[in-house]
Amino acid sequence: MAARNLALFDLDHTLLPIDSDHEWGRFLTRIGSVDAEEYARKNEQFYQEYKDGKLEIHGFLRFALAPLAAYPREQLAAWHKQFMDEIILPEIKPQARDLVERHRKAGDLTAVVTATNSFVTGPIAALFGVEHLLATEPATDGARFTGEVEGLPNFREGKVTRCEDWLHSLGLDWGSFGASHFYSDSANDMPLLEKVTHPVATNPDERLRSLSQVRGWPVLELFP
Repeated sequence: MAARNLALFDLDHTLLPIDSDHEWGRFLTRIGSVDAEEYARKNEQFYQEYKDGKLEIHGFLRFALAPLAAYPREQLAAWHKQFMDEIILPEIKPQARDLVERHRKAGDLTAVVTATNSFVTGPIAALFGVEHLLATEPATDGARFTGEVEGLPNFREGKVTRCEDWLHSLGLDWGSFGASHFYSDSANDMPLLEKVTHPVATNPDERLRSLSQVRGWPVLELFP
C-alpha cells in the first residue's frame, strides 16, 4: 500500500469548533442519564485540566467511559444519534470539510487522530469522509462496554505510538511518504506535531500558538 502524502487531523477544536468529548458529557447531563450536578462539575474540571495541559488521562477516562458501561448499546446508539443531530451536525463547517477534501483529492492517506473515544468520534469522522480513525478505544465484553480502555489511550505520546502501529499494519512508516501533515489546535499534541514533516497549528490554543511562533510553524485559522 502506498500514498503520496499523509494527512492527520485532530478533531476537537481542529476540524470541529467545539470539543466533542466535553459536549457529549454536557449532553448526557442535559438528558438526565448521569447525576447532573456531580457529572457536570467533573466534566468541567477535566476539561479545564486538559486545556491547562494537566490532564491525567486514565482518571479522565474512568469518568468519561463509565456512562457507556451503564447502558445497553441500543440506548447509547439512540442517544448518540440525538447528539449528532442536535450538537455535532450544526458545527460541521464547510472550511473544515474543504481542508479534508483537498488532501483526499490529492490522493493522501488520511486519518482523524483524536484522544476522544471512538464511540463518540466514529460517526463524526465518517461525516468528514476521512478514511481512518485513530481514537481511544473503549473496552467491550460481548455486546456491552466495560468502562475500561482497550490498549493505549490515544493521547499525547500515545498518538505517536498509535499512529506508528497503524502505519505498520498497512506496511508503511513515516518514511513511506513524501510529506506528512498533522493539523491540531492543542499543545497536548506536541509529540505528534514534532513527528510529522508539516505540523500545522490549527485554531491553536495560546500555548500552541506561542510554540508555533518559536518553531516557525504555520498557523491555520479555520474558524475566525
